Amino acid sequence: MKKILFLMCVLGIVFPYYHLINFLILNDGSMDGFWTEIFSSHPVSMISMDLTVAATTFLIFLFYKNRKEKLNIVKYIVSLFLVGFSLALPLYLYDNYDKS
Repeated sequence: MKKILFLMCVLGIVFPYYHLINFLILNDGSMDGFWTEIFSSHPVSMISMDLTVAATTFLIFLFYKNRKEKLNIVKYIVSLFLVGFSLALPLYLYDNYDKS
């Protein structure tokens, strides 16, 4: 299972950054229009809101775990904001797999 979680961490980096790099290439390295395209249609907005709620829930959970068990949450927060939920959650599960 840890190998699968590690693979999901790698995919959680590769897939989002593949699309970010393609966006930057198409826009001459500019982030102009990035936020407007995130909410360009209802289906895209739905996915954006779904991920926003899931990532926010995970962030709240991390703060709760840190307060309750003094869990070092820095790498999960950094991965959440620098890459996204697609890395932060698999990384947390990978790190804590044997503890359950």
